[in-house]
Amino acid sequence: MSKQQLDGESRRHFLLAALRAGAFALGSSLLPKSALADAIGKVPHQLPPGQSIYDLEGEVKINGVIATATTIVSASDRIETGKNGRLVFAVGQDAFLLRANSDLQLSGGNLAVDGLRLLTGALLSVFGKTKHQLNTPTSTIGIRGTGLYVESDPELSYVCTCYGTTDIGSVDDPGSSETIVSSHHDAPRYIVARGDSGKRILKAPFKNHTDLELTLIEALVGRVPPFSLFDEGYGSPRRY
Repeated sequence: MSKQQLDGESRRHFLLAALRAGAFALGSSLLPKSALADAIGKVPHQLPPGQSIYDLEGEVKINGVIATATTIVSASDRIETGKNGRLVFAVGQDAFLLRANSDLQLSGGNLAVDGLRLLTGALLSVFGKTKHQLNTPTSTIGIRGTGLYVESDPELSYVCTCYGTTDIGSVDDPGSSETIVSSHHDAPRYIVARGDSGKRILKAPFKNHTDLELTLIEALVGRVPPFSLFDEGYGSPRRY
C-alpha cells in the first residue's frame, strides 16, 4: 500500500472514530484523545431490528414521556428535546438527528414515516425513496429521497437540500415556490413568514450541519451519502 493510500486510510479511520465519539455535535471541531481512544472500532452501523435510538443526550420526551436508549420510536410519535437535549434515531428507512429545543411531530403508519411537522428547533434527516412531506410554520417541503436540514421558527425557516430533490413552498403565499435539485448543499433557502407575494423564498448560506452528521445517520439505515467524505479529488466544498 502506498503512503498516500495509508494516509487516506488513517484519515478515514479518524473520521469514523470522530462520528462515534460525538464530533458530529454542532460546534465541535477537535476530539479529546480519550474520546478518540474510546471511539476506535465503534463505527456507526445499521441499527438492529427492535432498536430505534442510536444516541440520546439530555432531556428527550416522546409523547410526553421521558425517553431512554431502549425507547421505540414509531412513525406517529411527537418528540420534544430540552435545552441540552439531542436525539439520533431511525424509523424504517428514514434517519434523523434532532437538536436541542425542538418539537417534532411524525405522521405515518407502522414503520413508514410520510409526514413531519417541525414546530420549533432543528432537524437533519435522510429519507428512503418514498415521498415525504415536511412542514414548518412558514414552509411546506415535498421530499423525494433526499438529505435535508431544516431549522424552524415562527417567522423564518431555513432549508438546505443536502442532496436530492425538494419542492419548497410558502405556507401563506402560493406564489412563492421553488424546486431544488441538489448534489451537495447547492441551494440553501430561507422561507420567511412575511414579504411580497412571490418573494418569500430567499437565498441562504450553508450553515449548522455537516457531512459527518449525514454520513452517521445514513449509516443507521444501511446507506452512504451520494458524495465521498474520503475522496480528496471531490471538487465541492468540504462540509466538516
